[in-house]
Amino acid sequence: MGACREYTRADAQEPSETSKMAQYKTAVWAVSLLCLAAAAPSARPQGRSSAATQAIAAASESEVQEDGHRRMLRTLEDVRIRSATENIYTGSEILAEERAKLEELSDREPAAARAKLLFSIGKDSLRLGDNLEAVERLREAYDLTGGGDIEVTFQLAIAFMRLGESRNCIHHRDPDSCILPILEGGVHHEQTGARNAIRYLTEVLARSPDHLAARWLLNLAAMVIGEYPSAVRAPLRIPQERFESEAEAQRFADIAADRGLDVVSLSGGIVVDDFDKDGWLDVVVSDWSPSGQLRYFRNEGGGFFAERTQEAGLTGLYGGLNLLQADFDNDDDTDIFVLRGAWLEEAGRRYPNSLLQNLGGGRFRDVTLEAGLAGEHYPTQTSAWADFDNDGHLDLFVGNEYAPSQLFRNHGDGTFEEVAALAGVTNDDFAKGSVWGDYDADGDPDLFVSNFGGPNRLFRNNGDGSFTDVASELGLALPLRSFPSWFWDYNNDGTLDLYVSGYEWNVTDIAATYMGLPALETEPDRLYKGDGLGGFREVGAETGAARITQPMGANFGDIDNDGFPDFYLGTGYPAYEGLMPNLLFRNLGGERFVDVTADAGVGHLQKGHGVAFADFDHDGDQDIFVELGGAFAGDVYANALFENPGNGNGWIALKLEGTESNRSGIGARIRAEILEDGKRRSVYKWVDSGGSFGANPLRQHLGLGAANMIETLEVYWPRSGIIQRFESVLSNRFIVIEEGNPEYRSLPYASSPQH
Repeated sequence: MGACREYTRADAQEPSETSKMAQYKTAVWAVSLLCLAAAAPSARPQGRSSAATQAIAAASESEVQEDGHRRMLRTLEDVRIRSATENIYTGSEILAEERAKLEELSDREPAAARAKLLFSIGKDSLRLGDNLEAVERLREAYDLTGGGDIEVTFQLAIAFMRLGESRNCIHHRDPDSCILPILEGGVHHEQTGARNAIRYLTEVLARSPDHLAARWLLNLAAMVIGEYPSAVRAPLRIPQERFESEAEAQRFADIAADRGLDVVSLSGGIVVDDFDKDGWLDVVVSDWSPSGQLRYFRNEGGGFFAERTQEAGLTGLYGGLNLLQADFDNDDDTDIFVLRGAWLEEAGRRYPNSLLQNLGGGRFRDVTLEAGLAGEHYPTQTSAWADFDNDGHLDLFVGNEYAPSQLFRNHGDGTFEEVAALAGVTNDDFAKGSVWGDYDADGDPDLFVSNFGGPNRLFRNNGDGSFTDVASELGLALPLRSFPSWFWDYNNDGTLDLYVSGYEWNVTDIAATYMGLPALETEPDRLYKGDGLGGFREVGAETGAARITQPMGANFGDIDNDGFPDFYLGTGYPAYEGLMPNLLFRNLGGERFVDVTADAGVGHLQKGHGVAFADFDHDGDQDIFVELGGAFAGDVYANALFENPGNGNGWIALKLEGTESNRSGIGARIRAEILEDGKRRSVYKWVDSGGSFGANPLRQHLGLGAANMIETLEVYWPRSGIIQRFESVLSNRFIVIEEGNPEYRSLPYASSPQH
């Protein structure tokens, strides 16, 4: 942290505050120059990093087909260097000038002017990870204002709060650290930061009793010193029952450190899949910093991981806020798409996306240029794979920010053609989520786009290469400020439903929900139930899904193997006061969703991004991996792997292999008919990677409840129209179904070996 601290203190500036949106995007853009606390010293801006130099040299020695990979390495290395020295939002000039001004200030200068400058320097230092400098400067500003400026006092409290988090939850992390409600393992051993935060938050509330953010943080600070609720006066105390689960759930444990996955990073994405085809699910994570290395972790068996980034050929591939996988070239190896440039406005155009072709065995090369995906790139963090024209080759939609979205048609020869304008799916808004699903069951995939600051879109596939936006017609335009979204069948009626989250950057509304008060700005999440006829009805209120959650990362899975999908939300926004728990909701029989976060022990307060549900250790239940970390250099955190304790229900894992349809089987529909307690019911699943921020494996996991056998297993293939049926399939096993093959094959994947 020392080297990073020295660098970041000299190379940042306060983002402009012309508007709430501009403040957020500009502030997030600030991280593009910052070195990651966990990165090697080579992440400094001057000159090329040794790792990048070696990677470029290695690529330079390879054959002509590697030219695109070498060029991408050079592009990303140049972006890394330029982002630190030339970025007008995050260059060193303004902060250096502020410090120079501070040195030059005359003793006769009004105290208010000095306090304003100290406040600005303190906020910059906090955002860039120099917590001690932030505390020092903000306390000087506080003294000069006599404690009379609420914003100065509040920022000083936040600086102390972050200092406490850094010293306890990052440098001396416990599996219970930052998990709400705070248990014994999460109580701070070094309490200076939290106790000072309590002091200054109390002052804020004495002057402004309705300051909900201060009240929220006061309760959290009392928890981390082990003195909640007694340390909080009754009028300011949030009732303990507000932090309790709405239903019982078994407790998950964060085992990331034990399994080799506790990567410390800024915000990023995650994709989970079997990239080396050994049967075990591997993990790739990104870090959106321009010096944040894409990292590959090979599952060595039983859910124990070893980093194989260099062997995978990923060294020098930096950045990426989201990741998504698919076998785009139908060669039976799963490839990866990396999305970059989100929230950076015009500057985000410098950050190219990457298509990483799997060469076999979990070795990759960047083929973005050869594939025709690099002609024009815009700021983005969302994309989705589907075969929209049913030619057997996966196409790619990329949702961009304040720029035309792109639809890349796959020619089937390793190249793509951009056809968004011809297809009518340019969107031309601030896209934050995108998902495909055949909502009208006409045999071709339709496209939903979640927009932040404008109406959402549902582009109905017309079957002739064109689309029509029917979102308003079907009542799907809201929320107007939305983020993650997905298609699923939450009630197992055989019809696709749609979940769309509301989003703000406002801890006040989160605090209000815990205090039983109405939210003022944030729109509730929405759940649209498909009617089987191509229409939808909003059922958020009646199902308990209409919450104020503010998620960034999100995904769904089946934590109790009952066949009804549950979901996990990774919440937050860049500002340090944006401490809000990530949330787990359990599906009660397709009728209602209940918050089981507290009982499950997964309510992480750190900012959640990529989320994936996966059975990493082959014990038959889905664990939850969460990519944690914020936007600013100081807002690093270790990723979490929450191990599912299991409950004895049955399951089956299916890998689909298309022959006429795309090899990944994306878009195929699975139906498992089971007999449970004398009653017959079906469990449905459509093949994809789940939500729009974080990627589940393409190998599908179906919970079967108390059934020990699938009476009828049915797979519908989108291109060929084939419906395959298999009778009396035993549960608790891994199988492969090939399109058109009347026999499935079982896979002898062992569960957790001895380590």
